[in-house]
Amino acid sequence: MMSITLTVFFDGQFWVGFFEQADGEGLKACRVVFGAEPKNQEIHDFILHNYHRLRFSPPAAGIKPQKIAANPKRRQRQIAKGQSKSISTKSQQTVKLAYEENKTQRKLQSRERRDAEEQRKFKIRTDKKKAKHRGH
Repeated sequence: MMSITLTVFFDGQFWVGFFEQADGEGLKACRVVFGAEPKNQEIHDFILHNYHRLRFSPPAAGIKPQKIAANPKRRQRQIAKGQSKSISTKSQQTVKLAYEENKTQRKLQSRERRDAEEQRKFKIRTDKKKAKHRGH
């Protein structure tokens, strides 16, 4: 069974949506920046048209999503009192891990590109020097 949760909150600068997808593999998370405060219809349209494009983090094995109280009236009271957590820390950890993995991959790729460019420039310089001394 798969469950998907969307939490929309204001992070101080932008309105952010946090998708949490829990299935047999584990917990996956994705962060989306909306910018201005989205209306319910805008969120609904976003989910219908852009959900398939979301890039979720790799599944965090062994991390289970928090159980939400089954009683809807209790949940409403908690939200009214401000006791409801906006984002689970486990999904934040999942997104952070995915970010760190992408960061190390980007560093490796940029390093390889930089080394290849340096080798190309060195080859051009040595070929120029050889061409200058060829006739002498």
